[in-house]
Amino acid sequence: MTRVAGCELCELSVPKVFENDKFAVILVDDANYPGFARVIWKDHVREMSDLADEDRLLVNDAVWKLEQAVREVMQPLKVNVASLGNVVPHLHWHVIPRYADDAHFPAPVWAQAVRSTDAAVLTERKALLPQLVEAITRKFASH
Repeated sequence: MTRVAGCELCELSVPKVFENDKFAVILVDDANYPGFARVIWKDHVREMSDLADEDRLLVNDAVWKLEQAVREVMQPLKVNVASLGNVVPHLHWHVIPRYADDAHFPAPVWAQAVRSTDAAVLTERKALLPQLVEAITRKFASH
């Protein structure tokens, strides 16, 4: 497995919701976006096109299963799925539940915030995280 010293995703030290020899699934600790999750490819590659066909299908399936779990539990208006890697050039996918009342909607979460989401709403969404962990675990049980 190829690792790069100093790459925060090669040296991933946060708790994983799911992990196998190819990828890990994590929940991102973002107070404004409970349910924000990532699929992180373990081998240090920059792009999907760096993967063998079998691995490309595997990571696509992982993103699909994660999106299903997020939709099932978080009940968002929309799910954003993105693979940017401009800051950390290591293959990873963001799966982000979006709501009309979130801080950036309808712009990307990386844009300038246009509002603050009510704290009570964020607390309700954060309370769903144990259910999200269960849903992710269930979706990935076949891996």
